[in-house]
Amino acid sequence: MSGAQPLPTQRPRRLAVLGSTGSIGQQTLDVVRAYPERFEVVALAARSNVSLLVEQVREFSPKMVVCASDEPHIIRQLQERLPHALHGLEALTTAATHPDAEMVVAATSGLVGLRPTLAAMREGKMIALANKETLVMAGHLVMAEAQRLGVEILPVDSEHSALWQCLRGEQGGAEVRKLIITASGGPLRRMTLEQMRDVSVEQALAHPTWRMGPKITIDSATLMNKGLEVIEAHWLYDMPYERIEVVVHPQSVIHSMVEFVDDSIKMQASLPSMRLPIQYALSYPDRLDRSGTTLEHPLRWPDVARLDFEAVDMERFPCLRLAFEAGRRGGVAPAMLLGADEQAVALFLRGKIHLTDIAELVEQTLAVADNEGRLDNAGAAPDVDQVLAACAWAQEQALHLANVE
Repeated sequence: MSGAQPLPTQRPRRLAVLGSTGSIGQQTLDVVRAYPERFEVVALAARSNVSLLVEQVREFSPKMVVCASDEPHIIRQLQERLPHALHGLEALTTAATHPDAEMVVAATSGLVGLRPTLAAMREGKMIALANKETLVMAGHLVMAEAQRLGVEILPVDSEHSALWQCLRGEQGGAEVRKLIITASGGPLRRMTLEQMRDVSVEQALAHPTWRMGPKITIDSATLMNKGLEVIEAHWLYDMPYERIEVVVHPQSVIHSMVEFVDDSIKMQASLPSMRLPIQYALSYPDRLDRSGTTLEHPLRWPDVARLDFEAVDMERFPCLRLAFEAGRRGGVAPAMLLGADEQAVALFLRGKIHLTDIAELVEQTLAVADNEGRLDNAGAAPDVDQVLAACAWAQEQALHLANVE
């Protein structure tokens, strides 16, 4: 993550925003709105929210507009309201490789972000990465390509941005003892396993400190989200899993920490908002003055009053253990972890399974894959088609194991 040049003063940095109508995409545009002289949107790509996309197009006047959906009613709505927009998953890659874009904000949710991100890298674009799935299932491919091409991968997740900021200016991995990723513990951190089994969808979605989409909020409740961040950190910072730790920090003020070999620990603190890590990635290597903007006010320590930290109970949060195991196993195991979890969370949100069934379905799916030799078939460095196929198989297998209508 070194070698980036300062932002040119004569013109703004040009962005392609993938996932513009999602939570990260909307907050990205908040940052652009706060610094119109520093950023320009040249491409917007959304999934299916045509109404919001229309509003964004009116405000930011991008050169290219994409809707990734192929559903007929979405396409009809798109053609009526944005007749020049492209549609379909392949159009995401067209937006990501727009010749005028210098940086791609990869904020799509799910599996669809992998191919556009790789394509953008091969065109020399800087990548502001917010899509967890891309690194979790294909970190070996993405980081190898980044190194080969000399492309910047700039993390947008608050935890990885915190690690990145703590490591900036340090000598390198030899001085780092471990990376410490903080977790809020979600809305269920005080519940027993028995209580967690009967948690409603509404309870699981009531995150105490963050406002996110339903999938990532449920993953936060099970700590699967933290497990995925562990796998991301392994790839982003070339750190072995035994030197990555997760600690519960319910206030979500300290976003992550780096412990060095001399026992010193650096922490990055800010309010629990994604706009600051997004801003840091968009403006890197500069820091932009927030004075006079409409973004969040600075962190005020008297308002925080106290900071708490506690160990993770792996028995109550087995998804974190499963993520560590899949990361260490490597190959297609992380992709299968993703696929099984995606299916299990969808079933929970539909009221078909209990919250605690999510970890059970993921573990059972990985056990079937292991017994059938699927975890080793693709080797240590599966290609894009192999990781996507592994993820799809795991989705189908988890649905089969759930045995629901």
